[in-house]
Amino acid sequence: MTTLFRSMLFGSILALSLILAGCEGDDGSDGAAGPAGPAGPAGASGTDATVSTIALRFLGRYETGEFDESAAEIIDYDPSTEQVFVVNANSGRLDILDLSSPSTPTLARSLDVAADIADNSDSGTVPALGGVNSVAVHGDALAVAIEAANRQDNGYVAFYQTDGTFLSAVVAGALPDMVTYSPDGNTVLVANEGEPNGDYSVDPEGSITLIDVSGGEGALTAANVTHLRFTDFNSGGSKSLGSNVRVAAKAASVAQDLEPEYISVSSDSTTAWAVLQENNALAVIDIPGREITAVLGLGFKDHALLGNELDASNRDGGINIREWPLRGVFMPDGFDSYEYAGVTYLVTANEGDAREYLTDAADLAECNAQGGFDFDDGDCFHYLDEIRVGDILDTGATIDLPNLTRFAPDLETLVSNENLGRIKVVGDLGVTGCSGNSIAITGQPGPGCVYEGLYSYGARSFSIWNGGTGELVFDSGSDFETITAQRLGEGFNASNDDNEGDDRSDDKGPEPEAVEIATLEGRTYAFIGLERVGGIMVYDITNPEAATFVQYINTRDFSLDIEEEVDAGNLSAVGDLGPEAIKFISADDSPSGEPLLIVGNEVSGTTAVFTVSIVSNG
Repeated sequence: MTTLFRSMLFGSILALSLILAGCEGDDGSDGAAGPAGPAGPAGASGTDATVSTIALRFLGRYETGEFDESAAEIIDYDPSTEQVFVVNANSGRLDILDLSSPSTPTLARSLDVAADIADNSDSGTVPALGGVNSVAVHGDALAVAIEAANRQDNGYVAFYQTDGTFLSAVVAGALPDMVTYSPDGNTVLVANEGEPNGDYSVDPEGSITLIDVSGGEGALTAANVTHLRFTDFNSGGSKSLGSNVRVAAKAASVAQDLEPEYISVSSDSTTAWAVLQENNALAVIDIPGREITAVLGLGFKDHALLGNELDASNRDGGINIREWPLRGVFMPDGFDSYEYAGVTYLVTANEGDAREYLTDAADLAECNAQGGFDFDDGDCFHYLDEIRVGDILDTGATIDLPNLTRFAPDLETLVSNENLGRIKVVGDLGVTGCSGNSIAITGQPGPGCVYEGLYSYGARSFSIWNGGTGELVFDSGSDFETITAQRLGEGFNASNDDNEGDDRSDDKGPEPEAVEIATLEGRTYAFIGLERVGGIMVYDITNPEAATFVQYINTRDFSLDIEEEVDAGNLSAVGDLGPEAIKFISADDSPSGEPLLIVGNEVSGTTAVFTVSIVSNG
């Protein structure tokens, strides 16, 4: 029997429709009983099994009082001091929270990382530094990634004791976006994103920095640092990219185009994987060999298939989750890894991310003088690879989908705002015939371009991949939109700074951002943060090929006008908005003796604390 979960209307009351289709014949008469078979061997005696799962419950939060200023982003925890370390991009510092009373975390102090590096430099040649991007704890040491004030220059990684005592600092690559320790504590790995500047005139290489801390973090020098580059994957190099790795035609080289975003390390500390988000790819790193061995493309998700539906428009009157002729480009952001049956699996939050490079300009004339191709309200665009489906025809390009009539009677209907017209797709994917067009320079199509496929940003899901082969073994399909539609009603696909429902359907929907993995009672769970609509999805991923939904919890208040509450200084009333990072704390490491989940929320500027309880089902 086939079950089809179709269009869901939304108003003051949410209606969900299930259309069941199938055909079942009558049973025939029973035949004569066959002879009894031989008795099977006796099974081993055992104990009664108790099936258990987990449940999250909100416990408390720390509030910075800063709204939409990225005042709480990446987080980590030190059990010996019972402190949470929180990246505060608004202040440019690292906040240290006292978690000894988990229901009421308090600010203990902040670290001015840029000042500490400058004050402790022997060479005196430290460039101006910008904001902190990432933090990682191992034992009694703390690693902090900080970018240069000019984001195309090399950043740094600073090391502290967890009591806040500065130890040392070393140079990383351009825009060190994420830092992590290997499980054995001997290596610190840094994902250096290497983004271009606003007019795309300077594009540093993306890279991976490995820092040998086996001798301690107190006296590190450049001799402890290895920078891994992607130059072997350049044209004519010794290594080849995997299939479906996105490289912009505008890029001067592959190495400059690849942008490491996030890193996870195998349990034996020998292999690491780095997400290259904009490239829709994974880099594989041999840690002992100090080498990037492969770059694997992640492929695409078919939203025309049953189970992969999405809501593609914010102008369709509400919830309308259905199949569309779209290919989702996974483009993960945060991810984590775990082992099952001797294989390492990667769990990705499939956010999606467009490339948008722009500068400030007073008017169109100034924008043209800067070399920009479009001007919009003070923004001068130099490169933009996203375009709404409804705007494609306005550029002189055409759309020629082989299966169009399955979804609409004609192209005009398909590209209307209530259908696919509003959704943003990748400008340089699925398109042919652009010879002589400026798409390679601006990212935007023009006359002669023909779209034979439409590729949207992200997959509105989480996925599980075989770390050895890069094979997709599980995807949550349309779960996130379906579940949030059922639970939130009019709050469905709201953004993270406004409670207007359906607002993000034409973008990336709930926008999965962060992943944390934990093992409790012998089972493995994934916690996935939804950056836009908010909340945490919980899945049992013990068997990577058969993950199951456990819980969705969201602490924001959809009944309030967020802008009014913020203007009135009542920020605490709106709840937690924009989860950016998640940290699990085991019962052994928890101040309360029970497992905790800590979530950094960049829009509300809050650090939220949840208890994780074991729930027996039998």
